[in-house]
Amino acid sequence: MYSFEKNLWNSGFKYVVGVDEVGRGPLAGALVAAAVILDPNNPIIGLNDSKQLSHKKRVELLKEIKEKALAYAYHFVDVETIDKINIYQSSKLAMIESIKKLDIQAEFILSDAMPLKEAEIPYEAIIKGDTLSASIAAASILAKETRDDYMIEMDKLYPGYGFRNHKGYPTKAHLAAMDQIGICDIHRKSYKPVQKIIQKQLSLWE
Repeated sequence: MYSFEKNLWNSGFKYVVGVDEVGRGPLAGALVAAAVILDPNNPIIGLNDSKQLSHKKRVELLKEIKEKALAYAYHFVDVETIDKINIYQSSKLAMIESIKKLDIQAEFILSDAMPLKEAEIPYEAIIKGDTLSASIAAASILAKETRDDYMIEMDKLYPGYGFRNHKGYPTKAHLAAMDQIGICDIHRKSYKPVQKIIQKQLSLWE
């Protein structure tokens, strides 16, 4: 998991940042990206793609990331922006902004499949990077836990949808709730299943 980082560290790049996002697929809620600069002298064992880890393991690793990383940051992109500029551009925006928020100036970016030339520092976009790079895996864990916590809060603000359970993803329960009670402020209106409910609501008013 550290091979990309080791090559860069050995090439003279001291501050290598891994960046990843969580929340492209959900019908509701913000997208979150995280950036993490790991310490070459303080490795974290067990890092992997957040989707392949249990919640318990992610929480354990997150504590270690926050203790051992040289720097970390995250950035939310709200639903209004996602609807305005699309999910791909929102992912890129979130990644770049999370890097900008770091306390340390990154020298090289490892991203999960996203080209980031706008960041204006050298980068490598790695396909399935969260399973191949420790830094990207750390970022995916931070982004996932941050977004999950946020969706649990959204569940309190918008009860009835089950955001606590499915985190806004298009599960059967979520789609059924949308059909029954309509959409709320944090639903992504540019997404087809949401548009479908909006059309249905409009037709009832006609």
